[in-house]
Amino acid sequence: MREIRTEQIVQAVRDLFIDANCNLGEDVLAAFDRAIETDESPVAREVLRELKENARIARDEQSPLCQDTGLAVLFVEVGQDVHVTGGDLKEALNEGVRRGYGEGYLRKSACHPFTRANTRDNTPAVIHFDIVPGERMRIVAVPKGGGAENMSRVDMLSPSAGLEGIKDFVVKRIEASGSNPCPPTVVGVGIGGTFERSAILAKKALTRRIGQRNADPELAGVEADVLSRINRLGIGPMGYGGNTTSLDVFFEVEPCHIASLPVAVNVQCHAMRHKETIL
Repeated sequence: MREIRTEQIVQAVRDLFIDANCNLGEDVLAAFDRAIETDESPVAREVLRELKENARIARDEQSPLCQDTGLAVLFVEVGQDVHVTGGDLKEALNEGVRRGYGEGYLRKSACHPFTRANTRDNTPAVIHFDIVPGERMRIVAVPKGGGAENMSRVDMLSPSAGLEGIKDFVVKRIEASGSNPCPPTVVGVGIGGTFERSAILAKKALTRRIGQRNADPELAGVEADVLSRINRLGIGPMGYGGNTTSLDVFFEVEPCHIASLPVAVNVQCHAMRHKETIL
């Protein structure tokens, strides 16, 4: 049995959201470099260089990559041999968000859906818990911006649509999104489970690193095929044209009901922000 104090959790979450908002991952920066070398459009290459410069300034000055610092999403894997002491786990996670967005001078975007009244501290966070073996706690912080999130969709396809129907749904969703999600995007696709589970799978897919293919060779091939199809759409960086509309596509798949085929597409902008820690 391992004891983890709530204050450790608060500090970890605080630091993760500040880090995620100010320091773009090396995998994303490397993807920019590859695209600068391969994109056929001079305008696209210039936009990608501007995005790299924006990331550099954010890192050097420790200021946010984007004014939209996101709704706070957390994936928390709790080892079954972990004992949280000193308070409530969920409240500790929210307090970490509260401190991170306050002390990090990050924009608070959480509001009531009807009145639009701001909660003033970016809580409550959207928290996904998973109980796993062991005596560790893994916390993944995902600040999720509104522009890309608004382009995301869930659909209940007919099982007869099959794999080709799934591919078509994903590509058409990105095509319809156009420049709205601030491409080049990263696309998370969740397939199976139930209506809500497919959406969670799609969101969780976005916590992978650029270039991290699915462990299933067949799915890895599907990811590469869909990415190629998306990049032939010609939307390009920030919608200015080119063959870098998306940096990567990630599929996560689970079994579903025999009468259903749930498919979710969760879109992430070029500021692919997620950081993690293990306590």
